[in-house]
Amino acid sequence: MRRLLVRRLLLLLPTMLGAATIVFALLRAVPGDPVEIMLGESASPADAAALRRDLGLDGPPAAQYVGFLARLLRGDLGRSITYREPVASVILSRYGATLQLAAAAALVAVGLALPLGLLAAARPRSSLDRLARLVSLLGVCVPSFWLGPLLILVFSIQLGWLPVSGRGGPDTVVLPALTLGLGMAGILTRLTRTTMLAALREDWVRTARARGAPEWRVFAIHALRYALPPVVTVAGLQAGGLLAGAIITETIFAWPGMGRLFYDGLLRQDYTRLMGIIFIASFLIAILNLIADTIYGVLDPRIRLAR
Repeated sequence: MRRLLVRRLLLLLPTMLGAATIVFALLRAVPGDPVEIMLGESASPADAAALRRDLGLDGPPAAQYVGFLARLLRGDLGRSITYREPVASVILSRYGATLQLAAAAALVAVGLALPLGLLAAARPRSSLDRLARLVSLLGVCVPSFWLGPLLILVFSIQLGWLPVSGRGGPDTVVLPALTLGLGMAGILTRLTRTTMLAALREDWVRTARARGAPEWRVFAIHALRYALPPVVTVAGLQAGGLLAGAIITETIFAWPGMGRLFYDGLLRQDYTRLMGIIFIASFLIAILNLIADTIYGVLDPRIRLAR
């Protein structure tokens, strides 16, 4: 297990180097001049040259790239064009809201998907199985930009149970978490049902039944451990997207997280802020994939023994 973890950590380094390289290339490929955007067209050439030197944009591309990597190692993601503050500080001020929303959405997704998927696999072609497949289909097909306003219309405007938008008490996170979590729940429900049905058809499951093992033990121990690793892997990928910030959901509900910060950066052409968010999102997704791979190795010994 230790060897597997070390191997995954070593793979994390080139992954983050590739993400940093892509961010650097995107920053140079966007139209316009960041210095001109920050200072305006009426800035003097001396001020523009000083800012260009301060941002590390005055040298050849290779030197700029090395300087960019050196600043990343120090935690320097540049300075926001609109906020005129370090991008890292701006992201950290919003990350708590995104973490809260992502945790609530993941709780909704896992809390719905695992029971529905397992019960549907235990009773295939039953009414419960049809209900689980319907929930899965709706979760996958219904877009968040339609589901969010629908939930606001029903639970906020018609019933008056929950606030329309903003971040405050626990009730403010309910509708954004449902909007963000139902799509993930649809994917995980279908995957849990599929992998569990496949596990129940395996030879060792039939052998356990032939030996007289109770059905609950066959289901919960023999089949479930085989079915969980793919679900964990996909859940890790989905959770990375949640932590990176859901742009549409946070914009609909005026949730002050990374997604809304990214959308505001698009509108204001704050390229340094956008690149910083992309790099942080890449880092979070890589870390969550590492955690998912580690859990996969714990659940499936074949991963640990593979060479």
